[in-house]
Amino acid sequence: MPTSSLPPARLYLASRSPRRRELLLQIGISFDPLIFRQAPRGDDELDETPQAGEDAANYVERLARTKAEHGWRIVQGRRLRLQPVLAADTTVELNGDVIGKPADADAAQHILHRLSGQTHRVLTAVAISYHERLETRLSRSEVRFRALDDDEIRRYVATGEPMDKAGAYAIQGRAAVFVEHLAGSYSGVMGLPLFETAQLLKIFHDLTRHHP
Repeated sequence: MPTSSLPPARLYLASRSPRRRELLLQIGISFDPLIFRQAPRGDDELDETPQAGEDAANYVERLARTKAEHGWRIVQGRRLRLQPVLAADTTVELNGDVIGKPADADAAQHILHRLSGQTHRVLTAVAISYHERLETRLSRSEVRFRALDDDEIRRYVATGEPMDKAGAYAIQGRAAVFVEHLAGSYSGVMGLPLFETAQLLKIFHDLTRHHP
């Protein structure tokens, strides 16, 4: 394998998601977690409220960039070891509406009723920040759910799995039985598209050599 295609020796993962950690480990990437503060003392820079007129693609790309840049500022401010910061953000789009994480069980049920029998888009943006360089990639996938009845939606929400998940479901979990068709990136729907992530890692391999 050419040297330029190798990933950086180590990076920071600016995410609490266990799924993103598992996916990085799957492709052999070593990382250190970089944890942001949560509400009510959260980082103001990380407000996930969509802006007026912002579509789903611009929304996830903006959040991924913001998280990566904020992570790099933390690395510098805390005088941590200088290594790339990787961040990602995932959202669901249905008929032009951005659907994020459910606030509670009722919201989760409402979202799943909307997705039932429909095709929705899952968009995941990945960003890496390192010194003056910031790069992003966007993964787009289409997922079609079979028709879901009220009882199975209630039972699924009762498991707690939909909480803290964009679109109120985890494709790698029990919601796998809802998916009738998927076109795109399975890992992207999980929360970290590995093809796009590997592209970014190739770019930053050379940068880490010039900025030890």
